Formats: sequence, structure tokens, C-alpha cells
Amino acid sequence: MGPLALPAWLQPRYRKNAYLFIYYLIQFCGHSWIFTNMTVRFFSFGKDSMVDTFYAIGLVMRFCQSISVLELLHIYIGIESNHLFPRFLQLTERIIILFVVITSQEEVQEKYVVCVLFIFWNLLDMVRYTYSMLSVIGTSYAVLTWLSQTLWMPIYPLCVLAEAFAIYQSLPYFESFGTYSAKLPFDLSIYFPYVLKLYLMMLFIGMYFTYSHLYSERRDILRVFSIKKKKM
Repeated sequence: MGPLALPAWLQPRYRKNAYLFIYYLIQFCGHSWIFTNMTVRFFSFGKDSMVDTFYAIGLVMRFCQSISVLELLHIYIGIESNHLFPRFLQLTERIIILFVVITSQEEVQEKYVVCVLFIFWNLLDMVRYTYSMLSVIGTSYAVLTWLSQTLWMPIYPLCVLAEAFAIYQSLPYFESFGTYSAKLPFDLSIYFPYVLKLYLMMLFIGMYFTYSHLYSERRDILRVFSIKKKKM
């Protein structure tokens, strides 16, 4: 007698898909809650809701962005099909803006740009995680596929502009409070506003590489999807 076959749910491929589905579902629920909360608050309180956006949803946003670092591990060990470096650039942008620029400066948290940035991030992520979640279980819809591969084209550059503006607005506070600036041995020092200005330039360089990658990925995915659709 040959070896007994494992039940389908115990096979590595199914365990991997189950894990990815749960991860995407958690991210989708988190970002959907954020977007819904922001929408309800805006219609209830108008522009006043934009001032305390970070206080209302900042914790959930930080949670979602923190666990998104797992995506680098997914790509590295091969359970998620994507390119590591472009994803690293995207995650680095958000981590630096959210945790270094916004979280560390209470004055920045009250700026309108935080609300705008959160809206852009969540629009992209709700669509992306919905598409990824359904792809794991072998379900695809033409509209959702097209939207997930197209929505980023106008919104991602706007995200980068909003991130750059958030950095620009944070500079006076980093200069005044000296946050993250430090003196080093041998008469050396780190003046953090200079670091942010340097990163500001790198932000747009990174946008070029990320945009190029996403555009190539969009072309390949839509081509494959159209071929599959013709065969059906």
C-alpha cells in the first residue's frame, strides 16, 4: 500500500492559501473600518473631523501598517508572488511618514494633510487587499482586476505629494524641538531636518522606480487576464 494522502486542508499549498487569505482579510477589515470611520465622521462633523483624524483612527492605522511588514517576509520566503525591492520602497514610505513624521509630532497630527493621506492609503489598500484575498481562493472579477491595476495610477503620485507635504509641514517642529537630532562623538552631530530633506528627494526617486514596476506589473496582469478571458 502506498502512503496515505494528506487531507486537502493539511497540504502545504492549502495552508499557505489559508494563511494569506486570513492576512488579507484582516488588512481589508482594518482599512475598511478606517475608511468607513473617516467617511461617517466627515458627514457628521464636516471639516472639524479632519483635525482629529489621527486621534480617532491612528491606532488602527498603525496596526495595519505594522503588520504589512509581513509582506516582505511573504515575498522573501516565496509564499507571495511579488518583487521585494518595489514593495520595500512602498512600505518604507509609509512607515517613515506614519511613525517618524506624524506620530512623533503632535502638531503634525492635526494637519489636514494627515486626513488626505489616510484617505489615499485606504482607497488603494481596500481595493488591493480585496483583489489579493479573492485571488488566493481562485476568484477573479474583470472590474476588480482592472480597478486594482489602474486605481494606483492617479492616486499613488498624489500619495507621494501628500507625503512630501507632510514632511514639509513637519520640518519647523523638528527644528524647534530637536526630535531625533543628536550629538555624536568627535564633534559630529545628526540634525534630523537635514535627514528629512534628503529623504524628501529620495522619495521622488523611489516613486519613479515604484511607478515603473507597478506599470509593468499592470501590463502583464491585464494581458494574462485578457488571454484567460478569451479562452473561457
